[in-house]
Amino acid sequence: MSPARRPLTRLLYAASETDADILYPTGFFAPDPFLFVQRGRRRVLVMSDLEMDRARARARVDEVRSWSAAAKAEEAAGGKATPAAVIARTLRGLGIRRVEVPRSFSLGLAMDLDARGIRLEMGPDPFWPEREKKRPDEVRAIQAALRAAEAGLEAGLALLRATRVGRDGWLRWRGRRFTAEDLRAAVNERIMALGCVPAHTICAPGDQAVDPHEEGHGPIRAHTPIVMDIFPRSERTGYFGDLTRTVVRGRPSERLQEVYALVNEGVRLGHRRVRPGARGQAIHREIQDLFTARGYPTGMRDGRMQGFFHGTGHGLGLQIHEPPSISARPSILRAGHVVTVEPGLYYLGLGGVRIEDVALVTRGGSRNLTRVPKLLEV
Repeated sequence: MSPARRPLTRLLYAASETDADILYPTGFFAPDPFLFVQRGRRRVLVMSDLEMDRARARARVDEVRSWSAAAKAEEAAGGKATPAAVIARTLRGLGIRRVEVPRSFSLGLAMDLDARGIRLEMGPDPFWPEREKKRPDEVRAIQAALRAAEAGLEAGLALLRATRVGRDGWLRWRGRRFTAEDLRAAVNERIMALGCVPAHTICAPGDQAVDPHEEGHGPIRAHTPIVMDIFPRSERTGYFGDLTRTVVRGRPSERLQEVYALVNEGVRLGHRRVRPGARGQAIHREIQDLFTARGYPTGMRDGRMQGFFHGTGHGLGLQIHEPPSISARPSILRAGHVVTVEPGLYYLGLGGVRIEDVALVTRGGSRNLTRVPKLLEV
């Protein structure tokens, strides 16, 4: 029998502001790429002089080395201090010739390292499988970002309530038509005041919301559904919150009330089904079947997809969309997963209706982490 293979050293070279794989093990934010090496349990960073002191104080690693020192040594040896040269020199100094990298690793950098005698192998996908199950501190970080999303929603609703319905059927505010941009600004301003970063906040009225990722623009009519999808990221931790509510300023039609009640029923069904061992595909299919049975099918109509044509939910953490999935893709839920539950229905002439909560999968079922109520009329 051959001896067990020694686990490969893990290597990452990326900017943690935008790459969750390097933020996860280090807990350190930096806007420019830096080197992370994990050999066994030992973790080493190689940083620019600009970030050295901050990294030594804040990064969850055993050692922080100087990038410029390695670069100077490379130049003194007659080489050019390219990223590949500095990384290869650092690895040789650590006695490392083979490393494991994520699928997203730069092809050009991989080829340069290979030319310098460093052998790269593709790591698992996801690179840190343990990221799926959230630690208690991660759950708290997600909850904090979710509280910011809820505060942003409340700020937006307060502004909506301050509008009036004009004789022309448009919402009016400060002597002019009230817009999706006005609503989004109120939401985002509150989120930023709480130390979170909003990005592409959705405040989409009417038929604009039939495209579920349309951010929303222009004046808002009264009596029209407005999909508000808010997903801020904490500047301190990097974790996301995610929240969607659909609201109407004015009087919703009977059909809109019916659709809203049905989507809300789908959310409740999703919460009941989210538990350890549950199959994401089965949950998603059951909600789709519920909508179809009630007379709201999904399919192509007038050249547009209409009905319920996105997933029921997704994992939430250092990325806004991460495993596991509650959708047509295979996925098994486990205790410690944090997932969204966000069914929706979208029809031209009616608009969009989406309601979204965040749920923690527990040992015996799930717990709704979202606090704000679900109200159609504001």
